[in-house]
Amino acid sequence: MTIIDRIKKASLKNKIFFSTLAVILLISVLIALFTRWILISSLTFELKRRGLGIAQSIGENSRSHILTENIPELTSLLFDARIGERRLLIVYVFVLDKKNNVLSHTFTNTFPSGYHKANEIQAKQSQSIKLLRINGHSVYDVAVHVKEGIYQVGTVHVGLNKNHIDKLIGKLRTTFIGFVSVVTIIFFGISHLLSKFITRPITALTKMSDEISRGNYDISPELGREIDGVGDEVRQLADSFNNMTNRIKVSQIRLKESEEKYRSLVNSGPNPIFVVDRKTLKIVDANPRAEETYGYTKEELIDNLFTTLGPFEYEDSKKPDLENKDQQKAQVVISKVRYYKKDKTPIYVNVHASPTRYQDRDAIIMATTDITEMVEKDSQLIQASKMTTLGEMSAGIAHELNQPLNAIKMASEFLAMMIEKNRNIPEQDLADVVKEVSHQVDRAADIINRLRDFGRKADFTKEKIYINNPIKNVLEILDKQLRLQDIDVKLDLDETNPPVLAHNNRLEQVIFNLVTNARDAINLKQESETGSEKSFIRIRSFKENNNVMITVSDNGLGISDGIKKRIFEAFFTTKKMGEGMGLGLSISYGIVGDYGGKIEVDTEKGKGTTFKLIFPLAT
Repeated sequence: MTIIDRIKKASLKNKIFFSTLAVILLISVLIALFTRWILISSLTFELKRRGLGIAQSIGENSRSHILTENIPELTSLLFDARIGERRLLIVYVFVLDKKNNVLSHTFTNTFPSGYHKANEIQAKQSQSIKLLRINGHSVYDVAVHVKEGIYQVGTVHVGLNKNHIDKLIGKLRTTFIGFVSVVTIIFFGISHLLSKFITRPITALTKMSDEISRGNYDISPELGREIDGVGDEVRQLADSFNNMTNRIKVSQIRLKESEEKYRSLVNSGPNPIFVVDRKTLKIVDANPRAEETYGYTKEELIDNLFTTLGPFEYEDSKKPDLENKDQQKAQVVISKVRYYKKDKTPIYVNVHASPTRYQDRDAIIMATTDITEMVEKDSQLIQASKMTTLGEMSAGIAHELNQPLNAIKMASEFLAMMIEKNRNIPEQDLADVVKEVSHQVDRAADIINRLRDFGRKADFTKEKIYINNPIKNVLEILDKQLRLQDIDVKLDLDETNPPVLAHNNRLEQVIFNLVTNARDAINLKQESETGSEKSFIRIRSFKENNNVMITVSDNGLGISDGIKKRIFEAFFTTKKMGEGMGLGLSISYGIVGDYGGKIEVDTEKGKGTTFKLIFPLAT
């Protein structure tokens, strides 16, 4: 266990005690370091200044002896400077003449070689202090010029014993450390008493909260007396505990009433409702309607995965956030998803999910609405729209089928004529005719298969598809008809587009509606205007950010602002009676929305229109 973990698990009393003690120790150490620095600096400075005074005094008294080179008197003067208490401080004294030659010194042995040049006074200075090393000892060498008037006649060097200075500093340090230790011990006791005094009422409050958590709201008088006499925030906290206890008593009654109301609402709700564990998605509770709709008993549903009924997928950004204070507003909605009853009968439902707390766990309330009947009606409406579109195309389809049929008829008539006239058919000609007949039969079958696939009733499942496939399938049906109407089809499809979650047949319906609308807009413009501009429909597919886009553009009549606002309304149409039901764009808008996409329109009256389909990437 680390020190931090130990601190976290310590009692409040110990935390206060050790925190107070740590602060005091830190302050004491800082004061000790600061004071030591001041004492050492001040004492060292004072001793250096004393050494400087001694050197200057010797210089004053030795001036005449230096001028007269009276070495005996000069030597006596130097030794007199070291008598008494000074002998512990002064290591040596020596005097130099103006040429830096040694005149006299106090060394008992010979004068150290080169030592007279170890601390030379720089130009424009009258003194110098330098730390030197001599005979294994550290010495502060104090050098002072001796002058007669304005002329230098010599130099006095006084060596101060650094060890003596260090001993004086050591005595001061010991005294100070002893003082700090005594203060620390005193504060140690004060911190202990202070922490105990502060935490005593808090300990009583802890006991009160334990009693409340056990359901005992009649607090013991002994606990109340522990807080008597306390007038600070702890007293206020105790009052808050008492108020909380009273409120809990009242809220328990209300909670019981609200739980009964909640249970009544859930049980009598018209839709299946589930309570699901947020982490595991296991069903925790379910209402009677859930049992009726899905055919399971409540016992079979409890602890079973909600995903057994059907998929429950949603983006991370839409997941309920129980940390949010506005969690009651968080909601996840999944529409038109296929779920299964116990007997595997499929139904289509909308799923609403909201976060909650249930039995001390993070949970989600799931409400499912059976929309099977509505989905079936939507499917029928879409199918009716398809059949209407195919009916509108019947003339063009008949023309396409007539071409292979005419080719087959001509081939059969050729063979009949050759047989009637009893002529031999060359093998190569016969092979060519048979090959052409087979090709035309395949062509007719391909047209019929494309129409059959398009007319097939689509379901609401989602699968990964590549957006270019439904575009190409639709153009296989419409391309020749568009070109017969002198409309140029321009394709710009990005083959690297990633897949989207949709259904191929339903997207064909959307693209079919947009292309036929573009064709009609171009035809209306050709009827009302004359000009040399080439009519075209341009279809693009491309990826942008995290979406795949399809744009269907034309240079037709365009849409006015007043009509643009209503183009996605059901049964709204600008065509003549009998030429359209007004469902194409409304159905397309619903299909794209089912797959999490959007439709945007950019149009200008007389210039043309561009519809943009935006689909999120498949995940």
